[in-house]
Amino acid sequence: MDWVTFLILFPLIPAVLLLIFRSYFLQKWIVLLSSALIAIGAIALACQYMGGKGTYLIIESSVADNFVTVGEIIIACVFLYVCRKLPIKKYWILLVVIIQYAPVIFYDISGRIPETTRYIYIDDLSVIMGLIIAIVGTLIAVYTVPYMKLYHEENPQFKDHRHHFIAAIFLFFFAMFGIVFSNTITWIYFFWEITTLCSFIMIGYSRTKEAKHNSFRALWMLLLGGLAFAMAILLAANTCHTVELQQLITIKKAVVMLPILLICFAGMNKAALFPFSSWLLGAMVAPTPSSALLHSSTMVKAGVYIVLRCAHVLTGTASGAMVAIIGGVSFVMCSAIAVAQSDAKKVLAYSTIGYLGLIVLLAGVGTNFTLWVALLLIVFHAIAKALMFLAVGTVDQQLGSKNIEDMHGLISRMPLVALVMVVGLGGMFLAPFGLIISKIAAIEALTLRNPLFPAIVIFGGSLMLFFYTKWMGTVISVTSEEPPIRTHGIGIQWIALGGLSVLVVVSLIAYPWIGRYWIEPLYGWNPMMAEGVNLTIAIMLALILIPLVSFFIRWKHLVKTEPYLCGANVKESKYQFKGSLGEPRNWAFGNYYLKKFFSEEKLYKGTIIGSTILWVLMFFMENL
Repeated sequence: MDWVTFLILFPLIPAVLLLIFRSYFLQKWIVLLSSALIAIGAIALACQYMGGKGTYLIIESSVADNFVTVGEIIIACVFLYVCRKLPIKKYWILLVVIIQYAPVIFYDISGRIPETTRYIYIDDLSVIMGLIIAIVGTLIAVYTVPYMKLYHEENPQFKDHRHHFIAAIFLFFFAMFGIVFSNTITWIYFFWEITTLCSFIMIGYSRTKEAKHNSFRALWMLLLGGLAFAMAILLAANTCHTVELQQLITIKKAVVMLPILLICFAGMNKAALFPFSSWLLGAMVAPTPSSALLHSSTMVKAGVYIVLRCAHVLTGTASGAMVAIIGGVSFVMCSAIAVAQSDAKKVLAYSTIGYLGLIVLLAGVGTNFTLWVALLLIVFHAIAKALMFLAVGTVDQQLGSKNIEDMHGLISRMPLVALVMVVGLGGMFLAPFGLIISKIAAIEALTLRNPLFPAIVIFGGSLMLFFYTKWMGTVISVTSEEPPIRTHGIGIQWIALGGLSVLVVVSLIAYPWIGRYWIEPLYGWNPMMAEGVNLTIAIMLALILIPLVSFFIRWKHLVKTEPYLCGANVKESKYQFKGSLGEPRNWAFGNYYLKKFFSEEKLYKGTIIGSTILWVLMFFMENL
């Protein structure tokens, strides 16, 4: 058995075992061992294929294709089953299921899908995505086991079916590996819809009214993307006479543009770009590990992955420009709305959609330079964002709050957790960590294409700098002499928190080599090998690591000083100052959220309307 087959099929084994065994001890060891094997398999695959030319794996037997056809029928039946209790006014969701699955299954059974034996394709892009899924994803899985145990101890009102939740994570891995290694769009579509099913299960986990509502909203929105994918399959089979993705992107643009745009529609829908952002925002109601999975190593990354695959068809076209503008609008508007949020998970959710919008912008431009930057953004964003979600989940379980304002002085109350969060925040916006370097490269890459795009990157990046800076300032502020909180129940969650923290730093140190040996062979471009760049990165890294290492060594000996309040301090109390009339008043730290300018109420609806118009124009441009 080759490593690709292992990575696709093996996650089904722990998924089944986790459905059977409900013992915490057994679940823990099933997840630990399975995660280790998946990570080893992805690393072995990378060693075998990284840096080489794209390779096809030939499958002569029709058994695999029949398996996918049967799988599509089962998924369609599952969707029909879960929709059976919908109110009559929402029966149109059932209609969407029937409309998309009926013709695809008919084409499969009747033999109208063009035959092929090249079902699997491996290149640096698929290998990099495989590493993200296998390493970042499995660390999230390891974190999930103790998290869900404590989750049910704190929420006894929720029915404990965590075995379904953890099993869905490994089913996710099965689907994601299938997406990134499949060459035919019929196979990709099959795995694509499994991720939709898993998202529905995980978002509705608590089975509260809100969770059910949000899970069905995610379902119908993602089914619209599935419908676009199904239409792309039918068009490709009828007009292009092939369903091989690698072959489709080489066909004359005038012939293949419409099916490619439908696939891109599905990808941007899966990535939750406006106007489909509400499904990912609603997913925040689910337990934290699902947020980390959806936002970092799976699901939404599948969306930008498929757009990257189609990027060369979009290069230099009016439709490609519209794709880029749609991504840019999501980047700027989500960055703006995030400024007004105090809920940490909401900030991360909006920033995720924003970064995915930036990646789509780069893919829409479609030059080798912008694609190089886009793939680099995917790598760094997956690691840093996963770490941030898990850190927020840990803080929430220990403090009982996700509000950023409640994280004041976290560095003195929960030093190690705060240090992990600072590393994650550094990975998101601080120089020289990956995302800020990637943004600099993005500006340089886009300047040559359209003066509008650099402005989008600069303005959106500045807004992100604003809300991440105030968050970090909150975490590292020392507000009292209270002893550190005794963290309880974290256990093997430290494997994920520590592992992702190390990955953030290591990915920076290995930054030039990632660009040269992983991404350069794919796009033939590596701007980071320019003279002096590596030395600059090394110096900036040292400037960041020195204070972090110093804090780690000396955190038990922090000196807490009284804040200077312009000489108006009340001597009897460290937490009061004299007001204008001399009366004592309490002081407190607090952030600016600028809700007058950046609230959801002011920006969300207008962005939905504007982005919907842009999506319509994207297909209209295809005919120009």
